[in-house]
Amino acid sequence: MAQQVRKRTWARWTTVALLLVLVAAAVVGATGAYGTDDTKGAVDPAALRLATTTSVNDTGLLVNVVEPAFEARFPGIDLTWVSVGSGAALALARDGNCDVVIAHSPADEKDLLAQGHLTMRLPFAYNYFTVVGMTNSRGVDPAGVKTAKTAVQAFKRIAAWGKTLPAGRIAWVSRGDNSGTHKKELELWKKAGVTIDPASAPSWYASTGKGMLDTLMFAAEKKAYTLTDVATWIKNKSSAKLSPPLYRLLTTRKDLKNQYSVLLVNQNDHPDVNSTGAEFLAEWLVSSNGQKAIGAYKMLGTTMFYPNAYVIPTSVLPPAPAR
Repeated sequence: MAQQVRKRTWARWTTVALLLVLVAAAVVGATGAYGTDDTKGAVDPAALRLATTTSVNDTGLLVNVVEPAFEARFPGIDLTWVSVGSGAALALARDGNCDVVIAHSPADEKDLLAQGHLTMRLPFAYNYFTVVGMTNSRGVDPAGVKTAKTAVQAFKRIAAWGKTLPAGRIAWVSRGDNSGTHKKELELWKKAGVTIDPASAPSWYASTGKGMLDTLMFAAEKKAYTLTDVATWIKNKSSAKLSPPLYRLLTTRKDLKNQYSVLLVNQNDHPDVNSTGAEFLAEWLVSSNGQKAIGAYKMLGTTMFYPNAYVIPTSVLPPAPAR
């Protein structure tokens, strides 16, 4: 499942803290020293291991934008990544099996930060989730999702419709995989006043335990609703695998915002973590150049991510290589 490949309102202290970190990183990079005397030599400064959520990888943002720009800016570092759900990516960070993470599961990210497994969380871009659904003999959208003013209202309508269905008929398909999308879904059910207990889920509720494309395919097969990030939806909406076709039923809603952040792994817990390279990647993502490149990236004519980092000055970093 994994694929290995080659608001504005931040607190002032966060900016200051990042600048201090980056100053230290620049000094370390200039001297060639990594870690303490006890850990010196444990870090490979030429390799940066990123664990990323699938949507960032599947849209092509990494291979088409981030990797070439980052490696041009820091030619001594080779960026590689593994693409998994946010839950799995954060587990890799917790266990020290990556240097840096991009995820979209804010509550889990803040928990790991509070526990000390991460040293910094920097929001850098967002897009939206959407609810997609089916057609049937009575037309599109039998639960009336499309006219809902909020996602919470849509979820209430889906639950009410699901209760009217005969046994064996599915109204909702969940990823059920602890991904950022799954966590967002559970958050919306809770706000809608609907209890979803995986051990005794309603008869109209199904869980795949798989990634987004597999979940979309199952929802299409069952003519059910599901939650997906817009980027993955745009990439797959015309796929022959979605048969019968699904339709995007909710456009932009405030309660469907999907925030992405870059997270730094704690090198004190894991001495082989390339914290310097991780700091440089974070710097690029929130820099003015990084933010412009992210905002300009489109797939099938549609903007994939909207940059929203508080831009960090880059004057403390090593100079860009001469061209």
